[in-house]
Parts: sequence; C-alpha cells; structure tokens
Amino acid sequence: MASASTKKKVAVKTRAATKSAQKKAAKVAKQSRENSELMVTAAQRIDEKFASLGDWRGERLAEIRRLIHEVDPEVIEEWKWMGTAVWSHNGMYANANPFKDKVKITFHHGAQLQDPNKVFNAGLDGNKWRAIDLYEGDKLNKSAFKALLREAIAYNTNNKVPKSKGSRAELLGKTKKR
Repeated sequence: MASASTKKKVAVKTRAATKSAQKKAAKVAKQSRENSELMVTAAQRIDEKFASLGDWRGERLAEIRRLIHEVDPEVIEEWKWMGTAVWSHNGMYANANPFKDKVKITFHHGAQLQDPNKVFNAGLDGNKWRAIDLYEGDKLNKSAFKALLREAIAYNTNNKVPKSKGSRAELLGKTKKR
C-alpha cells in the first residue's frame, strides 16, 4: 500500500507531465498555423498584393514584373520586409513598392549601373541604391528599363554581392519560381 507521500509525489509528477504535454501541443499547433501561412509562395503574395491595389499602381507593378521575367527567366521572387516584392539573381537586384501617389522600383546596386537614358530619377545622391519613381500617367522607357535589368543581373553575377537570405516561405523550402 502506497504512502500518502508517495501518492502526492505521483500526483505532482502527473500534473507536471500533463502541463508539459499541453505546452508541447500548443507549440506544435502554433508551428502548424505558421507553416500553413508560409505555404503561400512569394509569387502568390506578390500576385495578391498587386491585385489588391485595384488601380493603376497594381497594373504598373504587374507590368514591371512582366518585364523582369522577360529579361530574367531565372529570377527568384521573394516577399520581404512586411510586403515588398523583391527580385533576385545571384543576390537581390530590385524591389518594388506602391505608394499613395507613385510606384517605386529600387535597384540595389543602382549606383554601379550605367544609365545613359536617365531612367533613374530618385536616390541619385546615394552611394548604392538608385530608384525609379513612376507616377500615374508616366511613360516607362521599356527598352532602357530592360537594359538596366540586364546590367543589374550582370553586376550581381560578376561581383561579390550579399546573397539573399530568402523570404520566410523560401526559408522553409516553399517558395518556387514564378
């Protein structure tokens, strides 16, 4: 017959084991929720973001994206910084964001690129980045833009640039090329 002390010890161990199991189950449930969110690829998030704009900015961003894919069929799309579309090839080379009155395309090593057609119109004083601000109705010189993209890809290929750590979904092996 077990003593009261032994019964008490067993009850304490049982409660501790139950709490531990509950904590473990809660952690697994949380990871499962996070993983199901991450099953959405970067390309899908970009699709959703551009479509959700519902105006000229979404159309312009979709056009920019299409031009990037024409120039760089091996591009890797990433979703970073709480909602930024990023394009990489041997490292990040461009990202795009909608703003209230414009769309901004930023080239990560833009200061190193030749821009004879003066496509860059923002960030011209910086040592690294260059950008293109497009307002509603602005025309984009597509051939000059494509030349900048090709040069950015070549720059990444021929220079040591930081490699992207990937979007959260990519880190879990869920992101795919578009």
